[in-house]
Amino acid sequence: MPRREEPPNVSEPFAVRVTETADVSADSEIGDGSSIWHLAQVREGVKMGRNCIVGRGAYIGTGVQMGDNCKVQNYALVYEPAKLADGVFIGPAVVLTNDTYPRAINADGTLKDAHDWVPVGVTIERGASVGARATCVAPVTIGEWATVAAGAVVVKDVPAFALVAGVPARRIGWVGRSGHPLIERDGLWRCPVSDDLYEEVDGLLREVTK
Repeated sequence: MPRREEPPNVSEPFAVRVTETADVSADSEIGDGSSIWHLAQVREGVKMGRNCIVGRGAYIGTGVQMGDNCKVQNYALVYEPAKLADGVFIGPAVVLTNDTYPRAINADGTLKDAHDWVPVGVTIERGASVGARATCVAPVTIGEWATVAAGAVVVKDVPAFALVAGVPARRIGWVGRSGHPLIERDGLWRCPVSDDLYEEVDGLLREVTK
């Protein structure tokens, strides 16, 4: 009889996977089960949670904080001091900036260095998604479960559950935890996938307790 394969013990931590071409600082903390793919760079002081994925050519800046189950897709640039909560999705070629008034040189023509500016970060809350090639201009906060459409340029805070698109990004609808657009009916918003209900109060969306 063929040998029966036993399922893995989910209580045991899974190894971190780092490809040979990735550049991961020894001063970073990478959670169990996370994968760092080809040509990605993870800088000093990064704290990354469990089961994260950093795609090919992605950059995670010095001291960036990431929760569990985050996905940073190919060639995304996550500059410090960005903070990503659990379950954040960063699409391909997304840019999270960190300089409000970018200049290569000072007013006197001298080259700027680390002492000539103070980095500011983008904060992305639990379950939110940023679509491919979108740019988030720091300092902004993307609320939990919000979705930033591909190619959008975010220059102000995005409320929880908001769907924003355009340049500059504006709210064009609401999304639920599934990421699907919500449908308005009888003054409430319903998720077509889960049937969860939401209500809009003073321009913000909140879940309705069943």
